[in-house]
Amino acid sequence: MKTLIIIQARMGSSRLPGKILKPLGDTVVLDYVVSRCRQVRDVMDVIVATSILPQDDAIEKWCDENDVTCFRGSEDDVLSRYYECAKPYQPDYVIRVTSDCPFVDFEMANEIIETMVKDPADYVKVNGELPRGLVVELFAFSALEYIHEHGKELRHREHVTYYGYEYAEDFNFTPYEAPIRKRHPELRITLDTLEDYELCKAIAEHFIGDKLVSSQAVIDFLLTHPNVAQLNAHIEQKPVL
Repeated sequence: MKTLIIIQARMGSSRLPGKILKPLGDTVVLDYVVSRCRQVRDVMDVIVATSILPQDDAIEKWCDENDVTCFRGSEDDVLSRYYECAKPYQPDYVIRVTSDCPFVDFEMANEIIETMVKDPADYVKVNGELPRGLVVELFAFSALEYIHEHGKELRHREHVTYYGYEYAEDFNFTPYEAPIRKRHPELRITLDTLEDYELCKAIAEHFIGDKLVSSQAVIDFLLTHPNVAQLNAHIEQKPVL
């Protein structure tokens, strides 16, 4: 099974500009994301897919300096960016990761891949509410081709997999049951605001030097340090329009 990881990344952010190259622990946010994605077994490559805007030159520069494959495409049509990035590789499956998730769960990603190997489908559907910022999305390249051709609305172009969930009857899904211990949807382990950044910094400082700390350890840390978990508990996720 040929699997490709694509990390969507950009410097522009309405709430926290330049967030993915901000310092975190003894490195930067994007390094956490890439390093953790590289722990996913048997993938063809881990690619950072950014835009052609000049402000994203900094992302390409970081990738060049750190021996990371970089692809540049449309700023607004993220679906097209993903498709054009994946197409030359002709993978069986694509894993979607966003660069604002420095503690993405690579151990769970391996389990999700195993689920797809055992029961191939267009998408893996994760059952169980998890902290925002941990889970990856796994879908067939054939599904990506289909939604690239048929997804015409702005929400479909901006949110890569949205069409598949909106028109779920056109696809088949294989279920993955998220571990009970990780089902803490009250926690927010992503990076979109200054409060999120403060929380991520607190986690990184607690596990300093360990970019590959298990996501379960991160969850346990937040559960036993409610003062840290409360830093961004009031933040509301932006809706899909």
